Amino acid sequence: MSVVKSSSVPTALTIAGSDSGGGAGIQADLRTFAFHCVHGTSAITCVTAQNTLGVQRVDAMSTEGVIAQIQSVAEDIGVGAAKTGMLLNREIIAAVSQQVKELQIHNLVVDPVMVSRAGVQLIDNDAVNTLRDTLIPQAKIVTPNRYEAQILSGSEVNSVDDMCLVAQIICEKIGAKAVLVKGGGMKAEARGVDVFFDGQNSEILQTIMVDTDNTHGTGCTLSAAIAANLASGKDLLSAVKQGKEYVTAALKYALNIGAGQGPVGHFFPLLK
Repeated sequence: MSVVKSSSVPTALTIAGSDSGGGAGIQADLRTFAFHCVHGTSAITCVTAQNTLGVQRVDAMSTEGVIAQIQSVAEDIGVGAAKTGMLLNREIIAAVSQQVKELQIHNLVVDPVMVSRAGVQLIDNDAVNTLRDTLIPQAKIVTPNRYEAQILSGSEVNSVDDMCLVAQIICEKIGAKAVLVKGGGMKAEARGVDVFFDGQNSEILQTIMVDTDNTHGTGCTLSAAIAANLASGKDLLSAVKQGKEYVTAALKYALNIGAGQGPVGHFFPLLK
């Protein structure tokens, strides 16, 4: 029996950590790619033991192992678009940044994963500085939450106007080509509002708010959806808008599993 290879299937690479609970990280990214009919590949940076209640353990991959995964995918399958998630430490960030440069990965979505939506810093300051100085300037778009935007810009974020300002600062001072400041952790009228800035134009993006406590993996899912849309040939703003629509729909069908915060429903069309 012969196997026919199709060259028409778009591909996307996720460079991120594994979530044993299946709600975020590599697992969420690959499900998001599949939903968008994009072949997903992966380079795992760390392995976490986690569930809906939290993270119990994190084990980092070696930089050599991360590099080997990226090169293996790029040299054979190719990378139509890529996204980064949890890169964990300075050494891995530097290695990923170098691979992005050498392999000329242009459709790169960087989800900083520096600070949680609750304001807890997830990586140390050396890692933050390396991410800011080496990887973000190579990104087609970076998708910080409120607290990450504050760190990257050096300015407080308390309103939609603040979100617009820090988006411009991140582009101008750090060299990001485009920024999507996410307002999921904001209060009052700014809650759920995202601000897109492409170096010239700003656009305020807002979708309906979904009342659910099961929001684990929303940031990973959004950046993966943007990468999948870019891999499929969408322009950047369309990729962002359609990514937001997907996350909103997945939140409507969020999974009430475990004793803590469940994940969004990535495969919602299959749910009854």
